Amino acid sequence: MFNITQFFPSLNYQLLPLILDKAGLDCKISIFFKNYLVGRKTKYLWNDFISPLFNINVDVGQGSALSPIFSALYLSLVFHSFENCLKILKISISIISFVDDGLFISQNKFISHSNANLFCSYNIISSLLIRCGLVVEHGKTDIFHFSRSCGAFNPSPLDLSALGGPILLPKDTWRYLGFIFD
Repeated sequence: MFNITQFFPSLNYQLLPLILDKAGLDCKISIFFKNYLVGRKTKYLWNDFISPLFNINVDVGQGSALSPIFSALYLSLVFHSFENCLKILKISISIISFVDDGLFISQNKFISHSNANLFCSYNIISSLLIRCGLVVEHGKTDIFHFSRSCGAFNPSPLDLSALGGPILLPKDTWRYLGFIFD
């Protein structure tokens, strides 16, 4: 699991219309976001006084009703590029996104294969996010293992230090027994 550092304050609001155009969405959507987010000005009226125009920065904060939509649209380009890289490298990884958090899922018979796939995936997603002005918050990265084995199961850590990340010690191991997790 990884987290993007200061996701909403770090967004490049001029990139979103380009992403929307690339995705082939109706130009009205792109124009809406471009007009809503970029180059806004306002002035104030107080009794008979009218202020001059002021530049204002409008953004979509984490609590905004638009934030889930905005993050999905913004990250769609990153995840599309990520999936293309994984296909080229023949890495079997699934990703689930929760606004500014992501979860990689790797299924293998061997932890070493899973760790290698997770290492590559972490490297790819970190690089893609940096290109878009975003950064993975390494301190919030976690690793979990699920196992069907009945014996002792002590998975090795995942060393992300070469990528600027931590050495991830696996959290509690979950054993799959039918439909019960213990």
